[in-house]
Amino acid sequence: MKSLLNALQEGRLIELPVTDKGKCLEYLALLIEAVPDIGTDMDLVQAVKEREAAVNTGIGKGVACPHIRGKLEGDLLCAVGWSPEGVDYGSTDGEKVHLIVMYYIPDAQKNAYLKEVSGLAQALSSTDEIKALTQIGDIQSLRSKLLDWVELSLNHTSPGAVARMIKLEEKSATLAEIQAGKKIQALGFSLVKTADNRVLVLSQDLHLIETLEKAQADLLSLHADEDKIIADYHLVVLSSKSYILGRSLLECVALKRP
Repeated sequence: MKSLLNALQEGRLIELPVTDKGKCLEYLALLIEAVPDIGTDMDLVQAVKEREAAVNTGIGKGVACPHIRGKLEGDLLCAVGWSPEGVDYGSTDGEKVHLIVMYYIPDAQKNAYLKEVSGLAQALSSTDEIKALTQIGDIQSLRSKLLDWVELSLNHTSPGAVARMIKLEEKSATLAEIQAGKKIQALGFSLVKTADNRVLVLSQDLHLIETLEKAQADLLSLHADEDKIIADYHLVVLSSKSYILGRSLLECVALKRP
């Protein structure tokens, strides 16, 4: 579900201002169309409406996945719309749709799209997840729920870890900042702890090294499954491994707000 993760990072999650199906599709298509270097010469609004007229993309359980197929090269993209009231979508189960996940699928990304939709279906397989989707009260809670789905689907691989990091960053970042296009900067680095209580930072970012190595005591107390704020960095430990001679290696990411 990497394209869903990208959409959440880049502000392509909106609360739909209307419940009219056609208007909802138009808003989301325009969101995708606004992505720089999208690599398409087609009218996405018209394309998604024509496809929807031919095949209803409501998959049930309050979710719809409309999509647009493109012939040019490019990335798999998506935009997400949330409707608290629900949209009369014409789904086969007769239920209103609360979550619309729209995809733009270049020819070369067909397999990636199938994997993405499969991950979404897996996330929705739980009755509790479906119930939670209809009871969410605000868009930031929805964003957190979608990040949970991404993390579960990616099984704590690197993108899954990024999903966890974004949720942690929400403690201090507002949705307004995210939707304004202020991206979170994520810097990967390693920590080497020695038996004599020294910590070395391995990174390609000099400012990160200098900042963290001044806070030796804080780094020594950093452990797996723990996050810590040092200066203007939010540190997240992804994994930890112990070695002989009392040494250990921590793989980490530093989140820095713009």
